[in-house]
Amino acid sequence: MFHIHKFTFNPFQENTYVLVNDQKHAIIIDPGMYEIPEFDHFFKFLTDHEIKPVLLLNTHTHLDHLFGNAAVMMKYKVPLAFHHLDRPVFDAAKSAGALYNMEFVTSPPPTGYLQSDEEINLGTDTLRVLFTPGHSPGSVCFYCEAQQFVIGGDVLFQGSIGRTDLPGGNHEDLIESIRLQLLSLKDDVIVYAGHGPETTIGQERVSNPYLKGIMV
Repeated sequence: MFHIHKFTFNPFQENTYVLVNDQKHAIIIDPGMYEIPEFDHFFKFLTDHEIKPVLLLNTHTHLDHLFGNAAVMMKYKVPLAFHHLDRPVFDAAKSAGALYNMEFVTSPPPTGYLQSDEEINLGTDTLRVLFTPGHSPGSVCFYCEAQQFVIGGDVLFQGSIGRTDLPGGNHEDLIESIRLQLLSLKDDVIVYAGHGPETTIGQERVSNPYLKGIMV
């Protein structure tokens, strides 16, 4: 069983997730630590709870979701993966940081790339990769069917959707990704978003103003 731990970091208030199984092995998703106290808090939590990270994943590679990549990879020697279509966004992260006057240690390159519908196993627990482009060219979500939750990155938020005005974004692609990959899930599936509080598929189906009139 996955135990989900959420942290909110950096000036963009990005949500970082740690999925821990019963053996205390963990997948870290979108580490957004930026200030030194954030790194200290995050690593102390893992140490205090004797959690062993074994994999690092990015839902997408906008800079606020990978500020902590380098430190995590250096400390735990874990592999990194994201979707190959997000590689141009990844390569532009340092330049994007300069636009915000934000210095950070550039992430090492990925160890491998994620594939649509790929299964990621942590012991007996499984995530499935949902390919959800639109916010960025290679955005993905991670779906756990057994526990009915999605780690959604910046695809779907409570009452909103991901922005599409950044390089590589496409509003029509995002809406189609949500329609095909997320609204096809059950109403009680919990969505753990990249910013803000969690929500459910059912709640967004009936109340999200960006999704009104969408047929699955």
